[in-house]
Amino acid sequence: MGLLDSILGRSRPVRPDLDRLFGLPAAALTLQAGTGFVPAGVGSVCFAAVEGGAFARLKDDVRGLLDVEVVSGPERGAGGGEGRSAEAGAHPVTYASDAYGYTWLTVRRPVEDLITLVNDLHAVNALLEEAGFGSHLLCSLVAFRVPADVPEADRQGARDLALVYLYKRGTFYPFAPRGDRAESRDNALELQVRGLLAGDLAMEPDMERWFPVWGAPGWGGGVSRRSAS
Repeated sequence: MGLLDSILGRSRPVRPDLDRLFGLPAAALTLQAGTGFVPAGVGSVCFAAVEGGAFARLKDDVRGLLDVEVVSGPERGAGGGEGRSAEAGAHPVTYASDAYGYTWLTVRRPVEDLITLVNDLHAVNALLEEAGFGSHLLCSLVAFRVPADVPEADRQGARDLALVYLYKRGTFYPFAPRGDRAESRDNALELQVRGLLAGDLAMEPDMERWFPVWGAPGWGGGVSRRSAS
């Protein structure tokens, strides 16, 4: 920071550090040990809509990058029809646009293959950056869930959890929608997760930036009314 910035109380924007995404697999182990939540096998990248031929070429590039093939019929993704081949070991990649002008690219991998899922998210972010669309990037998230073998009586509060990476901040925060109340968050769990993962991830210190991502693709579709910037 320069002298003038110090005098005027200005701070320079944080340079995005996509490599911080690679801390997620280790953080997932800490999260499971501390809360029981396990990876759901779903991750998303959210960015402001890109119009015209540039976006079409970008989608083609992503298909090539993640070895995506167009499939038809019931195997098509709900967000636009793109998906991986339905053959064994293949998982769908979908695009979805929401009412606020954001586009979500959602990737699915086997729940035990979080490392590959994180690699995919990193690659998509990097491709957008290299194509000159870094300013359009908002956030990425990885979804977690309560294990299926947990009795229904013990499933209180949040049943889903996301770790959200803010591209322009280079930080993470937890988002835990409650399963028993519409558009209500499990704040206690979010604070618990922040404490648990402080040693694994760069957690966002400003809680006003912990924007809700209600029903983001992979667990329902849509975004907050406030942008994750």
